Formats: sequence, structure tokens, C-alpha cells
Amino acid sequence: MANAPLTPAVLHILLALSTGERHGYGIMKQVQLDSGGRAKMGPGTLYGSMGRMMESGLIRESDRRVDPGLDDERRVYYELTGAGRAALEAELERYRSVVAVAEGRLAHG
Repeated sequence: MANAPLTPAVLHILLALSTGERHGYGIMKQVQLDSGGRAKMGPGTLYGSMGRMMESGLIRESDRRVDPGLDDERRVYYELTGAGRAALEAELERYRSVVAVAEGRLAHG
């Protein structure tokens, strides 16, 4: 999957997890923050995407909890796998290439 373009939901989830483990609600809030409120991800989209991402090896459930004493112990935290980080890096490189082409055309247009 590292070579295939990512859906916007998958890209946002990978970005949200790129700086550390998060639980589902934390991922939704980070997506909203990262997108300046433009991308809103409900539970259906989030957990549907995350299920497929776990099946394809992009993310996994974390064994750790941020602070079990302060957090709800039922919360499941997720983290990127090596394949997930590689897929994110490949997607960001794809975006950089598109931006470079667009900037070149706009500069000469």
C-alpha cells in the first residue's frame, strides 16, 4: 500500500499518528486541528478507515497507555507501524512533486 495514493482520511490519520500514539477521539481532534477545521472525521469514517489500516499493516494498537492513572483504561491507543510511516512519507513525496510541477507552471504561465 506504500506505493498507492492514500485516501484523504487515511492521510489525515497517518499524519495525526506521526507524532505519537493517540486514541480514536484524539485522532479526530488532531485531524480537525491539522486541517484548520476543514476536515471533519466522524466515528464511522475514522474507525472504518482504521480497521482497514490495521488489516493492511499501516497502524496497530499500542500496548502502552499515556497515563493509566488519569485516562480511561478502556481507551485503545494506536500507533504507526514502519509500513505506515513509509506510506506517509511516500504520499508526502507525491504531494511535493505535484506542488513542484504546479509552481513551475504558475511561474511560467
